[in-house]
Amino acid sequence: MALNKDIKEEGLLCWNCGKNTGLKGKITRADACPHCLADLRSCRGCRHFDPTRRFQCREPIEANIVNKEKSNFCDFFQVREAYKKAGGISHQTDTKDVRKKNFDDLFND
Repeated sequence: MALNKDIKEEGLLCWNCGKNTGLKGKITRADACPHCLADLRSCRGCRHFDPTRRFQCREPIEANIVNKEKSNFCDFFQVREAYKKAGGISHQTDTKDVRKKNFDDLFND
């Protein structure tokens, strides 16, 4: 996946340094942060990463992935969607509060 040079204000935020990567869409094993060179398709960049769970994952993985910061072949990988929007607003779409608000909004008239 190539950097999108036309949009400098939007893109996936790096799990490591928090800076804008300029990447949008599917993340591959070869994708790395242009600022800190952290692998983006890693446990730490996955929406299922949870330090409080078994093997630090919300999914039922069979074996521990020792290095959570390196690219791997996990079938459960889904990018942790944190984007920087134009105007400097950043948000993470996969938070408990966002999911709760969306659920509560279903019942508001």
